[in-house]
Amino acid sequence: MASVVTTEFLEAKRIAVTARAQRLARLTPRRVGLRPQDIPFAPSAEHFQAVNQRLAQISARIARRLEHLQRIWSRRETEPKLIATAMVEREIDRARRSFGMFFEIFSQRGSSFARPLAAHDMIATDCYRAVRAAAPDAFSGALLKPVTYMEHGYSPATQRRGVQLARLLGDKNPFPVIRIPWDRDNPWQAVFLHEVAHNIQADLGLWHENQTAVAGRMMGSLRDPLLVSIFRRWHKEIFADLAAILLGGPAAAAGMMNFLSHPSPRSLTYRPGGAHPTGYVRGFILADMLDRLGFGEDANNARRVWRDLYNPRRGHRLPPPLLRLFGRAVPEIVDEIAFQPRRSLGQRALADVIPFRREDQVAIRRGAMQLAAGRLPAELPPRFLVGASAIALASGAPATELSNRVVTHLSNMAAAERNQSRTWLAAVA
Repeated sequence: MASVVTTEFLEAKRIAVTARAQRLARLTPRRVGLRPQDIPFAPSAEHFQAVNQRLAQISARIARRLEHLQRIWSRRETEPKLIATAMVEREIDRARRSFGMFFEIFSQRGSSFARPLAAHDMIATDCYRAVRAAAPDAFSGALLKPVTYMEHGYSPATQRRGVQLARLLGDKNPFPVIRIPWDRDNPWQAVFLHEVAHNIQADLGLWHENQTAVAGRMMGSLRDPLLVSIFRRWHKEIFADLAAILLGGPAAAAGMMNFLSHPSPRSLTYRPGGAHPTGYVRGFILADMLDRLGFGEDANNARRVWRDLYNPRRGHRLPPPLLRLFGRAVPEIVDEIAFQPRRSLGQRALADVIPFRREDQVAIRRGAMQLAAGRLPAELPPRFLVGASAIALASGAPATELSNRVVTHLSNMAAAERNQSRTWLAAVA
């Protein structure tokens, strides 16, 4: 039997954990610090509702754990009390993680980054709508739009809809969340399209079908188990690269090559077990995709840049079979991922559900000329403004003025949609 002092100690512990148990049960715009003027650029009421549904589920689990704790508290044994308290603590930790993650994401809309984040929300939404327009039945039902937020880290990253997050103790993410590094909030970052593409792949249900098809194609073509394993592991990142080009055109390929152009020791080093293709190989994959879309000059320029920057004869850390055979593998992998039909797409290819045509590239270049001249191409789809902004920047347009002009335009579009309650990615009529 526990002593009086131990009993008092445990009772104090029970009181303390009970007091913390339901403090993180709900998020509201006001609670995350949003003012009335912030609301047009904030995540929608439906996004708050989705988070609150998750918190309510956790709160219900906490309540059940507290009931159990109360039932066993009269026992003499101390160990059951410690275990029951620990189980309450575990669910409180789950609530703390979910509450904290979305508090951090939502509260940024009350900062100076509200408009850039709303602008990137709009770009991501337009990418999904491009798929809906070409293939209205591609997604199963209405989907909550992706939400962007700022965080440290070298590159953008994403947390897909429905994926189990270790950060949330295995709970599923209710909608796509895309991280933008603090210094990459300008609208010409092509790698953002790559992150959106990851979410599109997941929401289209292409993950496993694509992986299996890639492995089969590589085995039939190269007959090298090591290369089959490598490209099977790389399939998600290659998909996102190719889809980003379909979403943004040649300028997206150039932007991703800009991002990937590291010193030779990194770009020519193979990372065992890594999900990302070696930078040297990746540049040629991007170039081949441009060729397949009919942009031969852009493809040749991309290859020339990559060959000027990187020469394996000067030294590399690549597996010999990869260096010897990647030239054969590249057109095969591009064809398999982007141009072969998939059951998940109703026997259509990725290039069918995210079409990019020559007239789209003409529109992007025309938009870039307008931006460089200080005018706004208001009719250009948001996803194409990424490439147009990049081209305008490279032509000498002032970076700050260009960014402000495009961000203001896109964030105003996002605010208008929010006011119209267009918060779901519904099927095109």
